[in-house]
Amino acid sequence: MSAAGWRTSIDAAAARLRESGRGFVRETPLWKLSGALFGIAQPGVEVWLKLEHLQASGSFKARGMMNRLLSHAIPPSGAIVASGGNAGIATAGAAQALGVHCEVFLPEVSSEAKRARLRALGAQVVIGGAAYADALAACLARQRESGALLTHAYDQEEVVAGAGTLGREIEGQGGLPDSVLVSVGGGGLIAGLAAWFERRSRVVALEPELAPTLFRAREAGEPVDVEVSGIAADSLGARRIGSFAWELTQAHVRDALLLPDAAIRSAQLWLWKELKLAVEPAAALPLAALQSGAYQPRPGEKICLIICGANVDPGTLN
Repeated sequence: MSAAGWRTSIDAAAARLRESGRGFVRETPLWKLSGALFGIAQPGVEVWLKLEHLQASGSFKARGMMNRLLSHAIPPSGAIVASGGNAGIATAGAAQALGVHCEVFLPEVSSEAKRARLRALGAQVVIGGAAYADALAACLARQRESGALLTHAYDQEEVVAGAGTLGREIEGQGGLPDSVLVSVGGGGLIAGLAAWFERRSRVVALEPELAPTLFRAREAGEPVDVEVSGIAADSLGARRIGSFAWELTQAHVRDALLLPDAAIRSAQLWLWKELKLAVEPAAALPLAALQSGAYQPRPGEKICLIICGANVDPGTLN
């Protein structure tokens, strides 16, 4: 799809969510803070925190999942999705808002907090194997039997366009940031942001060292399967970068950085202790990039950190 086509698709998704989304997708706050608060020495740096973890579903996934469901007639068997947790929660919440059945396939690494949230939303929960790829295979087999509407966690046009509404919202709230730091799993979020910002802002891809789907794809020159593990594997646990993410990051994203689990955990705890933001490890990668020095701000830069998810057990934040 052309750049203009993607922007049209994102605009349409924003209108669809506003008019038919039953209030499920929220406009989330954008905090503009001094870089000094984060220990940044360069003068004049602004750090924008896009608090997308405050979606009703606890993550940015609400945008894409609801856009997917609103874009199709939903059969009597409802919706079906494989997920590390967040896409499942978002699909289940969207399905509940629309009054339809939802079946969610999870990997064994998914947290009990996410499983409990899904059950509370009325979803039928199935553990589909050790990792996300196993859960996806089981989900696809079930979908062929049931005929349910398949919602992919990250690799469908409607899902990417829904994620792109986040970039549209940031620009509407604060103008164009100089850079946008964003976590990558399967790549739906960075695909949507890259589609919206193109190269008007510098979009930076951030991955855990133990889940480097985009990084390894760039090394190989094409999407490849990778082994994933580590602190953020329940939400950034896709084994292969999505096709839309590969296309859009190749066109618009120059930088892909890897971060160690220790830096991610440190940033997660800092957000809780200093700002009282309870977020999951995947949401802490943008701050980890700053705190670890992996990303070096320029003087006067406006840096937007996407705080993408909050589905975490609060007992782990101590």
